[in-house]
Amino acid sequence: MDFASLASFLPEVSRPHTKRVPFKDKMKWSLTILVVFYILGYVPLFGLGENALQQFEFLSIILGASFGSIISLGIGPIVTASIVLQLMVGTKIIDLDMSLPGSRQTFQGWQRSLSVFFIILEGIIYVMMGGLAPASALIGTAMYTQLQILLIVQLIIGGFLIMLMDDVISKWGFGSGLSLFIAAGVSQQVFVRALNFLPSPTQPDVAAGAIPSLFQFLSMGDVTSAMIQFAGLFSTLFVFAVCVYGQSLKVEIPLSMGRVRGHSFKWPLNFFYTSNIPVILVAALLANIQLFGTLLSNWGLPLLGTFDNGVAISGLVYWVASPDVLRLAITGGFTWVNVIQAIMYTLVMVIGSVIFSIFWMQTANMDAASQAKQIMRSGLQIPGFRRDERVLEKVLSRYVWTLTIVGGAAVGLLGALADLTGALSQGTGILLAVMIVYKLYEEIARDHMMDMHPALKKFME
Repeated sequence: MDFASLASFLPEVSRPHTKRVPFKDKMKWSLTILVVFYILGYVPLFGLGENALQQFEFLSIILGASFGSIISLGIGPIVTASIVLQLMVGTKIIDLDMSLPGSRQTFQGWQRSLSVFFIILEGIIYVMMGGLAPASALIGTAMYTQLQILLIVQLIIGGFLIMLMDDVISKWGFGSGLSLFIAAGVSQQVFVRALNFLPSPTQPDVAAGAIPSLFQFLSMGDVTSAMIQFAGLFSTLFVFAVCVYGQSLKVEIPLSMGRVRGHSFKWPLNFFYTSNIPVILVAALLANIQLFGTLLSNWGLPLLGTFDNGVAISGLVYWVASPDVLRLAITGGFTWVNVIQAIMYTLVMVIGSVIFSIFWMQTANMDAASQAKQIMRSGLQIPGFRRDERVLEKVLSRYVWTLTIVGGAAVGLLGALADLTGALSQGTGILLAVMIVYKLYEEIARDHMMDMHPALKKFME
């Protein structure tokens, strides 16, 4: 029995009996899972005394987690499993032909099994390395060991719940659970950071939200602080606008219906060809590096770098962290070291996005060969070309590879710039949220315009 076959022993959400799930059912399941996700984020871990991860709130957004709750692992194990598996398939360590249904099923089995493996592994690491640990006063007692085991069990249960909820969304809802959880976390954080009228913990006389504090700083004559708040708001709006514009860019391949004259179609290939997947994978990878760097440093093994009050000050974790360039420039703290750090972070984001974009294109049946087969099955062909799958594949390959590389680099660059300019949530998070919501809008508009409520249909139009 191979490792992939272990997935048959794991709990799995059954697929719908019909090919097409009605709009009402998809909406019901998506909203239900979203509510459950928010509720689980407020369920604390029983026996938790030391939460060393709570200072990394910006990382929890990318990981779809709530540190200190039962879903502290978030989507981290699932994304890590996807990264490892894509690297193994891309480098032919695991030889799979993703154009074959059997290979795709094997790939999914591998991914589920690896996800479970990383859920257990990360749960153990988070607790044993002190990220989420019992009260330090109990160290050396039997109670401390028992609470450690209890925390690990709770984290594993939370990881399984996230995996199953992702399964429900993928089969019964809109898009994927991973995307929905990221968008939910980012939307919540942006809303709170923009409009929170409650006092700031560091400045009790000023509201915590960017918009109310902006007007308060202006009324107080504190121009520097007001400029910092304005920079965050402007960066958020800029990322939103550029992302929406980039989503609207596409290459349209003209097609005709065989010998039927007068019937022409356009096959769209988006500029962000592999969508937000590359940025999710790169951002999650960097988040895991930061988290494990912190845990190792707390454990007395600063292999990835050192920290001071939760801020990376040396090592790999420092050079792959994004400095808030606008804030440093406004406050006068910008140095040449920050320039190098910003360049390094941008290169990691761009190169990483290109690599994962290529891997995703090859493993998700988005390559030219798969697109050509899909077009041929639809009875379409490119006008002026012989109706041959090999010819169609050769024509499509000119666009698919270019869009995969350039689109991946563009989305990585946009994510890096968003992080460097200090948006209200982590810039990459805002980028992902906008792309996720836009993709959901396109999916709903494409597949469910006929069976949705007239009022909602008018809004979508």
